[in-house]
Amino acid sequence: MLGKVVYSKNGRDKGKMFVVVGIVNERFVLLADGDLRKIEKPKIKNIKHVQLTRMRAEDVFTCLNRGERPDNHIIRKNLKKLQKATEIDGKEVW
Repeated sequence: MLGKVVYSKNGRDKGKMFVVVGIVNERFVLLADGDLRKIEKPKIKNIKHVQLTRMRAEDVFTCLNRGERPDNHIIRKNLKKLQKATEIDGKEVW
């Protein structure tokens, strides 16, 4: 689950792309986007309110597996790269 890319389904951040940077329990995860939600203060979100994707932010996943905290610019770079890859003819595919 760590490093997975998710989309917010509810709230004022609806439709925004995040990376799972932590797991609180079986119901809640910690999300960051490196921009508005930095790694230092991740968003706690109910798992029911996020749309899981098959994508994974590899650089973020690698840092988290080593027990390190990824920098915000790494999160932003990974999300930007994945967002460009999912946009086909102006439509997001996930």
